[in-house]
Amino acid sequence: MPQCQIFTAAEIDLFRKSGAILRGCLEYLAPKAVAGSTTLELDRLAEEFIRSKGGLPAFKGYKGFEHTLCTSVNEEVVHGIPGKRVLQDGDIISLDCGVVYEGIITDACLSVGVGTISPEAAKLLEVTKKALDAGVAAVRGGGRTGDISAAVQRVVESGGFTCVSALTGHGLGYTVHQYPDVPNIGKAGTGAMLPVGTAIAIEPIVTAGTDDDLSMGDDGWTLSMKDGALSAHFEHTIVVTEKGCEVVA
Repeated sequence: MPQCQIFTAAEIDLFRKSGAILRGCLEYLAPKAVAGSTTLELDRLAEEFIRSKGGLPAFKGYKGFEHTLCTSVNEEVVHGIPGKRVLQDGDIISLDCGVVYEGIITDACLSVGVGTISPEAAKLLEVTKKALDAGVAAVRGGGRTGDISAAVQRVVESGGFTCVSALTGHGLGYTVHQYPDVPNIGKAGTGAMLPVGTAIAIEPIVTAGTDDDLSMGDDGWTLSMKDGALSAHFEHTIVVTEKGCEVVA
């Protein structure tokens, strides 16, 4: 049976350093997602920022992906490829990014509105962020991934939205994705046990529609809601502690 990787104190310190670069990058990018900017411009700025701080883009070259960011707009859910698309007032965009620092990978995402967004879009962003906070608050050393899943699902569904069940959080460390998966739907007390020192990415991925069916774009990467509904995505990398967790990115 697979086991969660447990990291040393020195490795956890590298998570902090990797995460500090990633947090700084997303904080730098968010106000630059404005009407008239392109997703490729945001990607370039992200890579420049990460390299200037001594990190490397974690996604670039991963399974053939050629960019630093995943930029998913409106009904696009994950893995949107940066390009010539010009952001418009009223769009929402998720900025999903990873950093490698001395071999340790962190992964985080935030979704932001471009200019003036609809009340539905604003509520979607608010509920998805609250779901992430609830998932983080559910973590305990010796707890289960299902504790996180149940907390996320409760917030999302009580807010009137739907978790995209096919997409999950995950373990990470020296690879972008590793055991365990961290679903956004589930039952408390079930799933993989999380020992102290494990690192995971918690990432609610939420749609404003009632159907969570996905469609793959012609680029072979971009996943979108089949019904065209808006989606949002927030993500933290955390390290499990005895009484909770430390958010590192």
